Amino acid sequence: MLLDEDPATLIHHTIGNFNIHPDKTAVSRIHESLSTLHQARDLRIREAESALKKLTRNLNTLSSQHAETVSSHSSATHASQIVELDTQKFRIAKAASDLEIEGERLEAELEGLKGRLQELELQGVEGDEMEKVRRESEDPTVLKLKVYRSLGIEVEADGGGNYSKAMIRNSRKGDVHVVNIDPKFSRFFYANYFWQTL
Repeated sequence: MLLDEDPATLIHHTIGNFNIHPDKTAVSRIHESLSTLHQARDLRIREAESALKKLTRNLNTLSSQHAETVSSHSSATHASQIVELDTQKFRIAKAASDLEIEGERLEAELEGLKGRLQELELQGVEGDEMEKVRRESEDPTVLKLKVYRSLGIEVEADGGGNYSKAMIRNSRKGDVHVVNIDPKFSRFFYANYFWQTL
């Protein structure tokens, strides 16, 4: 034999001289780290799969909504709605313009009436002297007809000199009413009717 001692004894002594405890501890730490990494990886995979499923559901919902919207949308209907809205817009703009013009006209008319009122207030109840003389010189019937006309009422006489028809114009409303005057109704009735129509 080449060796004086038993090989098993030599190996046993050799093993005793090795310090493998730190290596075993390192390997144990590596195993723990790998286990932790595997758990973290599995957790992240599960979270990613859950997020993917949620996104897939959202995608399916949005796809169905998109398909429904596309199927219900009609370009012809959309175009007709646009045309209708444009027409309404122009109508409203024209109405606003007409109202503005009418407002300016009414303001001018109001200013004229204010000026006339001021003149009449300066003249008093009887009016100026020339107006008083002219009024006294005119026929009462003519005066009545002028008053009626100033209110927008025109009366027509029949062959016997009686008034049988009246035409009432309402300039604010743009209306014209023709009334046949019947003697069986009182003057009070027709006066009320005329005022209501005006």
